[in-house]
Amino acid sequence: MIHPARLTQHGALLRARLPSTRHLLLVLPAGEEWHEAPEQAAAQAALRRRGKKDGELEKQALVLELPGGCASVWLRLDEKNSPFAWHGALRRALQPLLDEHPAELEIALYGDTAFRERAARAAAYVSWLNGMPMPTWKRGKPPVALVRLVLHGADLDLKRERALAVGNSLCRELTLLPPNLLTPATYRERIHVLAEAEGWEIEEYDLKRLKKLGAGAFVAVARGSGHEDAAIVRLRYSGKLRTASGEPNSIALVGKGICFDTGGHNLKPARYMNNMHDDMNGSAVALGILMAATRLKLAVKLDVWLAIAQNHLSPEAYTQNEVVTALNGTTIEIVHTDAEGRMVLADTLALAALAKPGTIIDFATLTGSMAVALGERMSGVIANRPELAARAVAAGEASGERVVAFPMPEDYDEALDSTVADVKQCTLEAEADHILAASFLKRFVGDVPWLHVDLSASRCKGGLGAAATDITGFGVGLGLALLM
Repeated sequence: MIHPARLTQHGALLRARLPSTRHLLLVLPAGEEWHEAPEQAAAQAALRRRGKKDGELEKQALVLELPGGCASVWLRLDEKNSPFAWHGALRRALQPLLDEHPAELEIALYGDTAFRERAARAAAYVSWLNGMPMPTWKRGKPPVALVRLVLHGADLDLKRERALAVGNSLCRELTLLPPNLLTPATYRERIHVLAEAEGWEIEEYDLKRLKKLGAGAFVAVARGSGHEDAAIVRLRYSGKLRTASGEPNSIALVGKGICFDTGGHNLKPARYMNNMHDDMNGSAVALGILMAATRLKLAVKLDVWLAIAQNHLSPEAYTQNEVVTALNGTTIEIVHTDAEGRMVLADTLALAALAKPGTIIDFATLTGSMAVALGERMSGVIANRPELAARAVAAGEASGERVVAFPMPEDYDEALDSTVADVKQCTLEAEADHILAASFLKRFVGDVPWLHVDLSASRCKGGLGAAATDITGFGVGLGLALLM
């Protein structure tokens, strides 16, 4: 608990500020008596008037107009609940305040030191995340961004929370861009601008270079677009940490960047083609992690590989029953042209593996079967090392981005046996396709420890966890937790 003298000082400071405060969130621990919060009598009276008890603030926050025109929201959080539960409760509580697009938000925290510090970090992250306006093309005055947080009851360095919010917002912003504004060409231009601003090294493998390298899997998908603007883009960030061997701790992030997916010759129906500009979300997640790591100056070496293309239908588009040769020499029998993600990832993973990183982590909106298995509130992970999958589950719990680890048994490989090539791209039955997709991809990482993240939670209607938008930015928090 806060010392009574400090508590009184805390309450007095808030009361003194109330005449100028416009937007205030008060966060209290569950199950404790009311502290000396400003206007607590008014809050208790409002609860009685509505026939509610104080404990119900854990389920639904109280919105209360305070004297002087201050919009306040009162919330109780149970310290036993998970980060995911806290993020969701804070997102819902903050929504009435952030709907007014304040430039400044004040947060008052009560309880013991540990509770206040945890609540401050969670509330600051959720506030910054949802206080950054997302792209919109509606006419009218654009919303104001949240630029200042004032904390009462905690004095912390919140650089991590700010960096994570910036990285997640970059991911969501890019994913929200419509397909006429985010083509492979304009995406690559945007990445160049980011690289120059953040000091990242950049290298591009355009189609001419990829053809020379023998990246037949990637090129097969890119053939359907007449723009010739597809590429694999490599970004590099290097921190200072060194391992016992003296080499930098090296991690490769790989992201699927299909700017629009028609399904190719196996054309998607309208229902499933809708929102297929989201299919580049894995690359946006990788960029968001890179941005957060850069802002935090993490002591790690990151190579970020982005597979940027479109899957279009045209006379040049690849077809079923073609046999193509990937960069590592593996021959692939094409079974379904809408399984293009694993094709572009195959060559991108092979390139990443050639650089011999310590670990490869890929992010992709890859399979419908993962969404069938988990819905849109969790994502799935599969790894070629059990300990890496276990780390991902723990990182998901800690970051509020829940993941489920799936196995990758060797006998599943039999479904991908081909009579004309080394491997089938997929099966037409699509049974356990999330496992089969991982079984296919593992052929391109060699012996490098590898984690595959299938982003079934990239879009969730009404928001998820900390994010209030349908596009969630899921994976940025998970990835940053894995790096730290």
